[in-house]
Amino acid sequence: MLYDLTSTYFEGQAEEIPKAQFGHSRDHRSDCRQVIIALIITREGFPLAYEVMPGNTSDRTTLQEFIAKIQTQYGTAERIWIMDRGIPTEQVLAEMRAAKPPVYYLVGTPRARVRHTREKWESLPWQKIKDSVEVKLFREAEELYVVAKSAGRQEKEMAMRRKRLARLLWTLRGLRRESSRDRLLLRLGAAKSKAGRAASLVELNLPAAAPSGQKKKKSEKLPAGSFTFRLKKEELKEAELYDGHYLLRSNLSDKEPEWLWKLYILLVEIEAVFKSFKNDLGLRPIYHSVQPRVEAHIFVCFLAYCLQVTLRQRLNALAPGLTPRAVLETMAGVQMLDLELPTSDGRWLVMSRYTQPEKAVELLLGRLQMKLPEQPPPRLSAQRKLTS
Repeated sequence: MLYDLTSTYFEGQAEEIPKAQFGHSRDHRSDCRQVIIALIITREGFPLAYEVMPGNTSDRTTLQEFIAKIQTQYGTAERIWIMDRGIPTEQVLAEMRAAKPPVYYLVGTPRARVRHTREKWESLPWQKIKDSVEVKLFREAEELYVVAKSAGRQEKEMAMRRKRLARLLWTLRGLRRESSRDRLLLRLGAAKSKAGRAASLVELNLPAAAPSGQKKKKSEKLPAGSFTFRLKKEELKEAELYDGHYLLRSNLSDKEPEWLWKLYILLVEIEAVFKSFKNDLGLRPIYHSVQPRVEAHIFVCFLAYCLQVTLRQRLNALAPGLTPRAVLETMAGVQMLDLELPTSDGRWLVMSRYTQPEKAVELLLGRLQMKLPEQPPPRLSAQRKLTS
Protein backbone atom coordinates (compact mmCIF):
# COMPACT_ATOMS: atom_id res chain seq x y z
CA MET A 1 0.00 0.00 0.00
CA LEU A 2 1.16 3.51 -0.78
CA TYR A 3 0.87 6.10 1.98
CA ASP A 4 1.49 9.83 1.63
CA LEU A 5 0.17 13.22 2.67
CA THR A 6 -0.69 16.45 0.95
CA SER A 7 -2.25 19.78 1.87
CA THR A 8 -4.90 22.04 0.42
CA TYR A 9 -5.39 25.67 1.35
CA PHE A 10 -8.36 27.95 2.04
CA GLU A 11 -9.30 31.20 0.36
CA GLY A 12 -10.51 33.53 3.09
CA GLN A 13 -9.92 33.65 6.82
CA ALA A 14 -11.42 30.20 7.65
CA GLU A 15 -11.36 31.18 11.33
CA GLU A 16 -14.47 29.13 12.21
CA ILE A 17 -12.99 25.87 10.89
CA PRO A 18 -11.11 24.08 13.70
CA LYS A 19 -8.91 22.05 11.34
CA ALA A 20 -7.90 25.07 9.26
CA GLN A 21 -4.45 25.92 10.64
CA PHE A 22 -1.23 27.42 9.39
CA GLY A 23 1.53 24.90 8.65
CA HIS A 24 4.02 23.67 6.06
CA SER A 25 2.28 24.25 2.72
CA ARG A 26 3.00 21.86 -0.14
CA ASP A 27 1.14 24.36 -2.36
CA HIS A 28 3.61 27.14 -1.49
CA ARG A 29 0.81 29.15 0.13
CA SER A 30 2.16 29.70 3.63
CA ASP A 31 -0.03 32.81 3.86
CA CYS A 32 -3.21 30.68 3.89
CA ARG A 33 -4.71 28.30 6.40
CA GLN A 34 -4.82 24.69 5.28
CA VAL A 35 -5.80 21.12 6.12
CA ILE A 36 -3.65 18.01 5.74
CA ILE A 37 -5.02 15.01 3.80
CA ALA A 38 -3.54 11.55 4.38
CA LEU A 39 -4.28 9.00 1.66
CA ILE A 40 -3.75 5.26 1.24
CA ILE A 41 -3.99 3.67 -2.20
CA THR A 42 -3.22 0.24 -3.62
CA ARG A 43 -0.41 -0.31 -6.12
CA GLU A 44 -3.05 -0.21 -8.88
CA GLY A 45 -4.12 3.26 -7.75
CA PHE A 46 -7.41 2.38 -6.05
CA PRO A 47 -7.95 4.45 -2.87
CA LEU A 48 -8.61 2.59 0.38
CA ALA A 49 -8.95 5.36 2.94
CA TYR A 50 -8.26 9.00 3.62
CA GLU A 51 -8.21 11.27 6.64
CA VAL A 52 -8.56 15.04 7.01
CA MET A 53 -6.28 16.45 9.73
CA PRO A 54 -5.46 19.91 11.08
CA GLY A 55 -3.18 21.98 8.88
CA ASN A 56 -0.39 22.08 11.49
CA THR A 57 -0.16 18.28 11.82
CA SER A 58 3.39 16.92 11.58
CA ASP A 59 3.92 14.24 8.93
CA ARG A 60 5.68 12.03 11.45
CA THR A 61 2.68 11.78 13.80
CA THR A 62 0.17 10.31 11.34
CA LEU A 63 1.41 6.83 10.47
CA GLN A 64 0.64 4.86 13.65
CA GLU A 65 -2.99 5.94 13.62
CA PHE A 66 -3.42 4.88 9.99
CA ILE A 67 -1.82 1.47 10.49
CA ALA A 68 -4.21 0.78 13.38
CA LYS A 69 -7.17 2.03 11.35
CA ILE A 70 -6.41 -0.22 8.36
CA GLN A 71 -5.80 -3.28 10.54
CA THR A 72 -9.04 -2.69 12.43
CA GLN A 73 -11.06 -2.22 9.25
CA TYR A 74 -9.49 -4.87 7.02
CA GLY A 75 -7.81 -7.24 9.48
CA THR A 76 -4.17 -8.18 9.92
CA ALA A 77 -2.50 -9.26 6.68
CA GLU A 78 0.89 -9.24 4.98
CA ARG A 79 0.81 -5.66 3.77
CA ILE A 80 3.79 -3.59 2.66
CA TRP A 81 3.70 0.08 3.54
CA ILE A 82 5.56 2.20 0.97
CA MET A 83 6.37 5.68 2.21
CA ASP A 84 8.52 8.68 1.51
CA ARG A 85 11.41 9.48 3.83
CA GLY A 86 9.71 12.25 5.82
CA ILE A 87 6.82 10.20 7.23
CA PRO A 88 8.03 7.46 9.62
CA THR A 89 10.23 8.03 12.66
CA GLU A 90 12.84 5.57 13.91
CA GLN A 91 10.53 4.71 16.79
CA VAL A 92 7.62 3.90 14.46
CA LEU A 93 9.84 1.73 12.23
CA ALA A 94 11.10 -0.16 15.30
CA GLU A 95 7.52 -0.78 16.40
CA MET A 96 6.64 -2.04 12.91
CA ARG A 97 9.55 -4.51 13.03
CA ALA A 98 8.66 -5.68 16.54
CA ALA A 99 4.95 -6.22 15.82
CA LYS A 100 3.60 -9.80 15.76
CA PRO A 101 3.32 -10.47 12.87
CA PRO A 102 5.75 -7.78 11.64
CA VAL A 103 4.37 -4.85 9.66
CA TYR A 104 6.44 -4.70 6.47
CA TYR A 105 7.67 -1.42 5.08
CA LEU A 106 9.76 0.07 2.30
CA VAL A 107 10.84 3.64 2.87
CA GLY A 108 13.30 6.12 1.40
CA THR A 109 16.00 7.82 3.44
CA PRO A 110 17.39 11.37 3.45
CA ARG A 111 19.97 12.05 0.74
CA ALA A 112 22.68 12.66 3.35
CA ARG A 113 22.41 9.05 4.51
CA VAL A 114 23.69 7.84 1.13
CA ARG A 115 26.92 9.72 1.88
CA HIS A 116 27.12 8.55 5.51
CA THR A 117 26.78 4.87 4.58
CA ARG A 118 29.24 5.05 1.67
CA GLU A 119 31.87 2.91 3.42
CA LYS A 120 29.39 0.02 3.70
CA TRP A 121 28.41 -0.15 0.03
CA GLU A 122 31.21 1.48 -1.97
CA SER A 123 33.20 -1.76 -2.46
CA LEU A 124 30.13 -3.88 -3.34
CA PRO A 125 29.41 -4.73 -7.00
CA TRP A 126 26.57 -3.06 -8.86
CA GLN A 127 23.69 -5.25 -10.08
CA LYS A 128 21.91 -4.00 -13.20
CA ILE A 129 18.11 -4.32 -12.94
CA LYS A 130 17.21 -2.02 -15.85
CA ASP A 131 19.07 -0.37 -18.70
CA SER A 132 19.63 2.76 -16.64
CA VAL A 133 19.24 1.52 -13.03
CA GLU A 134 21.83 -0.33 -10.91
CA VAL A 135 21.59 -1.40 -7.26
CA LYS A 136 23.72 -2.59 -4.36
CA LEU A 137 22.51 -4.42 -1.24
CA PHE A 138 23.80 -4.42 2.31
CA ARG A 139 22.32 -5.34 5.68
CA GLU A 140 22.36 -3.45 8.93
CA ALA A 141 20.81 -5.05 12.03
CA GLU A 142 17.30 -6.24 11.07
CA GLU A 143 17.01 -4.16 7.90
CA LEU A 144 17.94 -4.56 4.27
CA TYR A 145 19.31 -1.46 2.53
CA VAL A 146 19.16 -0.94 -1.22
CA VAL A 147 21.41 1.65 -2.87
CA ALA A 148 19.95 2.48 -6.28
CA LYS A 149 21.61 4.57 -8.99
CA SER A 150 19.55 5.89 -11.87
CA ALA A 151 21.63 7.16 -14.81
CA GLY A 152 18.74 9.20 -16.16
CA ARG A 153 18.09 10.85 -12.80
CA GLN A 154 21.81 11.46 -12.33
CA GLU A 155 22.08 13.34 -15.61
CA LYS A 156 18.98 15.38 -14.79
CA GLU A 157 20.18 16.40 -11.31
CA MET A 158 23.64 17.34 -12.60
CA ALA A 159 22.14 19.42 -15.40
CA MET A 160 19.76 21.21 -13.00
CA ARG A 161 22.56 22.06 -10.55
CA ARG A 162 24.92 23.26 -13.28
CA LYS A 163 22.19 25.42 -14.78
CA ARG A 164 21.59 27.10 -11.39
CA LEU A 165 25.32 27.50 -10.84
CA ALA A 166 25.84 29.04 -14.26
CA ARG A 167 23.04 31.55 -13.61
CA LEU A 168 24.45 32.37 -10.17
CA LEU A 169 28.02 32.87 -11.44
CA TRP A 170 26.80 35.09 -14.27
CA THR A 171 24.93 37.24 -11.73
CA LEU A 172 27.95 37.40 -9.41
CA ARG A 173 30.17 38.64 -12.23
CA GLY A 174 27.73 41.48 -12.78
CA LEU A 175 27.68 42.29 -9.05
CA ARG A 176 31.40 43.06 -9.10
CA ARG A 177 30.47 46.36 -10.76
CA GLU A 178 28.04 47.28 -7.95
CA SER A 179 29.07 50.49 -6.17
CA SER A 180 26.78 50.28 -3.11
CA ARG A 181 27.34 47.62 -0.44
CA ASP A 182 23.65 47.66 0.58
CA ARG A 183 22.47 47.11 -2.99
CA LEU A 184 25.13 44.42 -3.39
CA LEU A 185 23.80 42.50 -0.39
CA LEU A 186 20.19 42.80 -1.58
CA ARG A 187 20.96 41.56 -5.08
CA LEU A 188 23.20 38.84 -3.69
CA GLY A 189 20.43 37.57 -1.41
CA ALA A 190 18.00 37.38 -4.34
CA ALA A 191 20.57 35.52 -6.49
CA LYS A 192 21.31 32.98 -3.72
CA SER A 193 17.60 32.40 -3.20
CA LYS A 194 17.14 31.54 -6.88
CA ALA A 195 20.18 29.25 -6.87
CA GLY A 196 18.91 27.22 -3.89
CA ARG A 197 21.35 24.62 -2.57
CA ALA A 198 23.74 25.30 -5.44
CA ALA A 199 24.65 28.59 -3.71
CA SER A 200 26.57 26.64 -1.05
CA LEU A 201 29.09 25.61 -3.74
CA VAL A 202 30.30 29.19 -4.17
CA GLU A 203 32.58 30.89 -1.64
CA LEU A 204 31.90 34.62 -1.27
CA ASN A 205 34.17 37.37 0.04
CA LEU A 206 32.11 40.43 0.86
CA PRO A 207 33.37 44.01 1.22
CA ALA A 208 33.82 45.08 4.82
CA ALA A 209 31.09 47.15 6.39
CA ALA A 210 31.80 50.74 7.39
CA PRO A 211 32.72 51.20 11.09
CA SER A 212 29.65 51.71 13.25
CA GLY A 213 30.64 55.21 14.30
CA GLN A 214 31.47 56.39 10.80
CA LYS A 215 28.79 58.11 8.74
CA LYS A 216 28.25 56.70 5.26
CA LYS A 217 28.56 59.04 2.29
CA LYS A 218 26.05 58.64 -0.50
CA SER A 219 28.72 59.14 -3.16
CA GLU A 220 31.20 56.71 -1.57
CA LYS A 221 31.83 53.70 -3.80
CA LEU A 222 33.11 50.25 -3.01
CA PRO A 223 36.81 49.82 -3.75
CA ALA A 224 37.64 47.67 -6.77
CA GLY A 225 38.17 44.01 -5.95
CA SER A 226 36.42 44.20 -2.58
CA PHE A 227 33.82 41.62 -3.69
CA THR A 228 35.18 38.30 -4.92
CA PHE A 229 33.88 34.77 -5.27
CA ARG A 230 35.21 31.28 -5.98
CA LEU A 231 33.61 28.05 -7.15
CA LYS A 232 34.26 25.15 -4.75
CA LYS A 233 35.24 22.63 -7.41
CA GLU A 234 36.03 19.78 -5.01
CA GLU A 235 32.66 20.11 -3.26
CA LEU A 236 30.94 20.20 -6.66
CA LYS A 237 32.62 16.93 -7.66
CA GLU A 238 31.64 15.41 -4.30
CA ALA A 239 28.00 16.47 -4.76
CA GLU A 240 27.88 15.03 -8.27
CA LEU A 241 29.09 11.66 -6.95
CA TYR A 242 25.74 11.17 -5.23
CA ASP A 243 23.44 12.57 -7.90
CA GLY A 244 20.83 10.05 -8.98
CA HIS A 245 21.45 7.85 -5.91
CA TYR A 246 18.68 6.61 -3.61
CA LEU A 247 18.97 4.64 -0.38
CA LEU A 248 15.95 2.50 0.50
CA ARG A 249 15.45 0.59 3.73
CA SER A 250 13.09 -2.30 4.39
CA ASN A 251 12.42 -5.21 6.72
CA LEU A 252 11.64 -7.40 3.68
CA SER A 253 14.84 -9.41 3.74
CA ASP A 254 13.88 -12.11 1.24
CA LYS A 255 12.93 -9.95 -1.73
CA GLU A 256 14.88 -9.29 -4.90
CA PRO A 257 16.33 -5.76 -5.32
CA GLU A 258 14.56 -5.30 -8.67
CA TRP A 259 11.23 -6.03 -7.01
CA LEU A 260 11.93 -3.57 -4.18
CA TRP A 261 12.96 -0.82 -6.62
CA LYS A 262 9.86 -1.27 -8.75
CA LEU A 263 7.77 -1.17 -5.60
CA TYR A 264 9.34 2.07 -4.40
CA ILE A 265 8.92 3.96 -7.66
CA LEU A 266 5.19 3.32 -7.30
CA LEU A 267 5.27 6.39 -5.05
CA VAL A 268 5.11 8.32 -8.31
CA GLU A 269 1.57 6.93 -8.55
CA ILE A 270 0.41 8.65 -5.38
CA GLU A 271 2.00 11.92 -6.52
CA ALA A 272 -0.10 11.62 -9.69
CA VAL A 273 -3.16 11.03 -7.49
CA PHE A 274 -2.56 14.27 -5.59
CA LYS A 275 -2.01 16.13 -8.86
CA SER A 276 -5.31 14.78 -10.17
CA PHE A 277 -7.10 15.73 -6.93
CA LYS A 278 -5.88 19.31 -7.09
CA ASN A 279 -6.01 20.01 -10.82
CA ASP A 280 -8.71 17.81 -12.37
CA LEU A 281 -11.09 17.35 -9.44
CA GLY A 282 -11.00 20.83 -7.91
CA LEU A 283 -9.70 19.96 -4.45
CA ARG A 284 -7.89 23.28 -4.09
CA PRO A 285 -8.50 25.93 -3.05
CA ILE A 286 -11.35 25.49 -0.56
CA TYR A 287 -13.85 28.34 -0.38
CA HIS A 288 -16.16 26.93 2.34
CA SER A 289 -16.29 28.57 5.75
CA VAL A 290 -17.75 25.81 7.99
CA GLN A 291 -16.24 22.44 8.90
CA PRO A 292 -19.01 20.08 7.62
CA ARG A 293 -18.91 21.65 4.15
CA VAL A 294 -15.12 21.32 4.03
CA GLU A 295 -15.40 17.61 4.90
CA ALA A 296 -18.13 17.21 2.24
CA HIS A 297 -16.01 18.98 -0.38
CA ILE A 298 -13.08 16.62 0.21
CA PHE A 299 -15.41 13.58 0.32
CA VAL A 300 -16.92 14.46 -3.08
CA CYS A 301 -13.40 14.84 -4.51
CA PHE A 302 -12.53 11.42 -3.08
CA LEU A 303 -15.61 9.83 -4.70
CA ALA A 304 -14.80 11.55 -7.98
CA TYR A 305 -11.30 10.10 -7.88
CA CYS A 306 -12.72 6.61 -7.25
CA LEU A 307 -14.72 6.97 -10.48
CA GLN A 308 -11.74 8.40 -12.32
CA VAL A 309 -9.39 5.55 -11.38
CA THR A 310 -12.07 3.00 -12.30
CA LEU A 311 -12.34 4.64 -15.72
CA ARG A 312 -8.55 4.62 -16.05
CA GLN A 313 -8.37 0.88 -15.35
CA ARG A 314 -11.05 0.26 -17.97
CA LEU A 315 -9.10 2.38 -20.45
CA ASN A 316 -5.89 0.45 -19.73
CA ALA A 317 -7.67 -2.76 -20.69
CA LEU A 318 -9.72 -1.57 -23.67
CA ALA A 319 -8.17 1.65 -24.97
CA PRO A 320 -4.54 1.98 -23.83
CA GLY A 321 -3.07 5.40 -24.45
CA LEU A 322 -6.23 7.31 -23.59
CA THR A 323 -6.50 9.24 -20.33
CA PRO A 324 -9.66 9.81 -18.26
CA ARG A 325 -9.40 13.56 -18.94
CA ALA A 326 -9.29 13.01 -22.72
CA VAL A 327 -12.31 10.68 -22.53
CA LEU A 328 -14.37 13.11 -20.46
CA GLU A 329 -13.51 16.00 -22.78
CA THR A 330 -14.60 13.93 -25.78
CA MET A 331 -17.81 12.81 -24.09
CA ALA A 332 -18.67 16.36 -23.00
CA GLY A 333 -20.32 16.93 -26.36
CA VAL A 334 -23.14 14.51 -25.43
CA GLN A 335 -25.78 16.53 -23.60
CA MET A 336 -29.31 15.96 -22.36
CA LEU A 337 -32.14 18.42 -22.98
CA ASP A 338 -35.89 18.54 -22.33
CA LEU A 339 -38.19 19.55 -25.17
CA GLU A 340 -41.49 20.85 -23.73
CA LEU A 341 -44.61 21.15 -25.94
CA PRO A 342 -48.06 22.37 -24.75
CA THR A 343 -51.06 20.12 -25.42
CA SER A 344 -54.68 21.11 -26.19
CA ASP A 345 -55.89 20.10 -22.71
CA GLY A 346 -53.44 22.42 -20.89
CA ARG A 347 -50.80 19.87 -20.05
CA TRP A 348 -47.22 19.65 -21.28
CA LEU A 349 -45.58 16.96 -23.35
CA VAL A 350 -41.96 16.58 -22.23
CA MET A 351 -39.47 14.72 -24.37
CA SER A 352 -36.01 14.20 -22.88
CA ARG A 353 -33.41 13.75 -25.59
CA TYR A 354 -29.66 13.46 -25.73
CA THR A 355 -27.71 14.94 -28.59
CA GLN A 356 -26.60 12.59 -31.33
CA PRO A 357 -22.94 11.57 -30.73
CA GLU A 358 -20.28 12.71 -33.14
CA LYS A 359 -18.04 10.24 -34.95
CA ALA A 360 -15.26 10.54 -32.34
CA VAL A 361 -17.72 9.73 -29.55
CA GLU A 362 -19.07 6.73 -31.44
CA LEU A 363 -15.54 5.39 -31.95
CA LEU A 364 -14.75 5.91 -28.26
CA LEU A 365 -17.92 4.14 -27.13
CA GLY A 366 -17.07 1.25 -29.43
CA ARG A 367 -13.57 0.89 -27.94
CA LEU A 368 -15.02 0.92 -24.44
CA GLN A 369 -17.69 -1.64 -25.40
CA MET A 370 -20.44 0.75 -24.38
CA LYS A 371 -23.45 2.21 -26.12
CA LEU A 372 -25.89 4.97 -25.32
CA PRO A 373 -29.32 3.91 -24.03
CA GLU A 374 -32.49 4.28 -26.05
CA GLN A 375 -34.03 7.73 -26.09
CA PRO A 376 -36.48 7.90 -23.13
CA PRO A 377 -40.23 7.88 -23.93
CA PRO A 378 -42.26 11.10 -23.79
CA ARG A 379 -43.90 12.14 -20.51
CA LEU A 380 -46.97 14.23 -19.70
CA SER A 381 -46.83 17.01 -17.16
CA ALA A 382 -49.69 18.85 -15.49
CA GLN A 383 -48.66 22.35 -14.45
CA ARG A 384 -45.12 21.37 -15.45
CA LYS A 385 -44.98 18.66 -12.76
CA LEU A 386 -43.61 15.62 -14.50
CA THR A 387 -45.45 12.31 -14.40
CA SER A 388 -44.44 8.97 -15.80
